[in-house]
Amino acid sequence: MKSSYHQNDVILLLKDITGLVEPQPTEERERLIQSGTHYCEMLPIEYVPTETYMNIYNEALTYFAKPTADAVGNLAQKIIENKGTEIVLVSLARAGIPIGILLKRYIRFKYHLDVTHYSISIIRGRGIDKNAMNYILKRHRPESIVFVDGWVGKGAIYNVLKEAVKDFKGVSPDIAVASDPANITDLCGTHEDILIPSSCLNATVSGLISRTFLRSDIIGENDFHGAVYYGELKDRDLSYQFINAIEEHFTLHPPESHLAPIGSGRDETAAIARHFGIDNIHLVKPGIGETTRVLLRRVPHKILIQKSDENAPQLMPILRLAQEKNVPVEYYPLNHYRACGIIKKSADL
Repeated sequence: MKSSYHQNDVILLLKDITGLVEPQPTEERERLIQSGTHYCEMLPIEYVPTETYMNIYNEALTYFAKPTADAVGNLAQKIIENKGTEIVLVSLARAGIPIGILLKRYIRFKYHLDVTHYSISIIRGRGIDKNAMNYILKRHRPESIVFVDGWVGKGAIYNVLKEAVKDFKGVSPDIAVASDPANITDLCGTHEDILIPSSCLNATVSGLISRTFLRSDIIGENDFHGAVYYGELKDRDLSYQFINAIEEHFTLHPPESHLAPIGSGRDETAAIARHFGIDNIHLVKPGIGETTRVLLRRVPHKILIQKSDENAPQLMPILRLAQEKNVPVEYYPLNHYRACGIIKKSADL
């Protein structure tokens, strides 16, 4: 799979399907998804950021580079303590890739180890890419695998992962993330709902690749899951600007992460759904990262934030996107999260 990442940072176990899939407008995709078409069988039209939004992104990168670097450092230490030094990082494409690269670099920085880093696809409702897993397991011990993602929203992908690895003896379902406000995993850099700047953009901060794709007319039985390379965005590529900005803040002894919040983010998400009369829990996307994704590639109904956060720097990208897309922002007493996105029901489109 072609990308703008160097192969010594990540090996992408994906099939290049560039030119084989026509991206679809957001509202059309939303109608299809809510009428039963799986999201992995379509690709969205990539959001092109405005100049104002890019200014906010660059401010966020400056402001939150150190908290992100500290989270990566704490996470790397937990991984080494938990798994030892014989590890293979397997990031979940696409959001996991930047964090996987940063982990690989931090482990080299602090522990002087050069670990292998792959990226593979996992899809809610479809499972993990078994061909990619078999490729890795032919080359590495199952006990050495560490799955990596960017953040946890309500834990849906973690549940998919737990079920998927049952087919691979010796592989742990543990997931390593920079931020876990849902209190799903101990293998996290922080339990605080921090702004990880890479969540603010799509392909242009993820090696110029799309989200992963799986449809039987394009992805064969022996193929890896697919992705598109957006070569036309080469002049906008910020993938290494992000990596380098975080790496500059690496320290051998990052401050300890926040304590885990009381209770479960899953329970809070269910309570939000009940409060707003939402039957489909998948329409509720809690956390800064997931809320940003809602604004970038779904059709948002509204955004929830705490009133005390209305001027918080962490939320500036979200609030700017909401303003651009005329999405209402509502105050709500969030506990685990700093923001929550609610997707518009298909009947309201």
